[in-house]
Amino acid sequence: MKDKAYAKINLALDVCGIREDGYHEIDSIMLPINFYDLLEIRISDQDSYRCNWPYIRDNENNSIHKMISVLKEKYHITDHFMIDLYKSVPTQAGLGGGTADAASALRILKKLYHLNPSEEEIKEICTQVGADVLFNYHNVPARVTGIGDVLKEIAVKNDYHILLVKPKKGVSTPAAYGLLDLDRCIHPDIDSLQKALADGTSIEGLLGNSMQEAAMSLNEEIKEAIDSLKAAGARNVLMSGSGSTVFCISEDQREIMRLYQKLRDTHSYVRFGRILKKQQKKLIV
Repeated sequence: MKDKAYAKINLALDVCGIREDGYHEIDSIMLPINFYDLLEIRISDQDSYRCNWPYIRDNENNSIHKMISVLKEKYHITDHFMIDLYKSVPTQAGLGGGTADAASALRILKKLYHLNPSEEEIKEICTQVGADVLFNYHNVPARVTGIGDVLKEIAVKNDYHILLVKPKKGVSTPAAYGLLDLDRCIHPDIDSLQKALADGTSIEGLLGNSMQEAAMSLNEEIKEAIDSLKAAGARNVLMSGSGSTVFCISEDQREIMRLYQKLRDTHSYVRFGRILKKQQKKLIV
C-alpha cells in the first residue's frame, strides 16, 4: 500500500515559551503544500527498507521506524514489513518531510490492520513520534499550538502559490532552538494572520518566524536566500519552521513563475507549488 506524505510550510511560527519538561510551546499557522514523499509498506516474510536517498537509513532515528515501533507495541503487531520510500522533500529544511513520512506510516498501518483509534489515541501515537506528526496526519490548514499536539483547522479563502528556495546546508532543529532568545526574537500576530486568511484580505506584514534569526546564525545561506527573493521583487518572504527553506507566497501564480524563472539558475534548489486547502486522498492500494 502506498501513501503520499505531503510537506508543509509555517506561514507564521511563534515560540511562546519553554515548559518544565524542556519542550517549547508554539503557536503556528501550518499549511500543507502539493509536494510529497511517496511511501510504500507491505507485509513481508522479513523486514527490508529501501530509499532513493541512501543516507536516510532505517535506524532508531528514522521517523518511519519510530512510528512502526509505536504501532507494533500498541497493537501487538508481529509482522515484518517491506518499506520503500521515495524521497522528494529535502531533510533539515523546515518542510516536515520526516514527520510527514511518519504520518504516512500511521495511515498505511491503520488501513492494513483495520485499526480504529480514537482522535485522542491518534494524538497520543503521533506525539510519541514527533511534535508535528499530528499536523501531517490530518494534512489540512491548521493553527497548531502546545508542542505541536493541539490542532484547530482554519479557513483559507484564497488560493495561494509558493516558491521554495532551499540552501545547500540544512539546519539542525535542536541547534536552532538552543540559540533561540525568547526575549529578542520575533513574535508574530497569529490571530491577525488567521483572520486575514479566513477573510481573504491581505496577509502582507503578518508573516513572522521566531526561529529565523537563530537559524540564520547557524546558516548564513538562509539570509542570502531571503535577500535574493526580495531583490527579485518577492513579497511575503519567510523561512519555514526551523529552516533552512525560505519561501514566498502569493495569490498571483504568474508572479511565482516569474520569480522561479529568475532564481532557478542562481540557486541550487528552487521549486514552485501551491497550498492545499482540503485534505488530500493519499492512500493508494
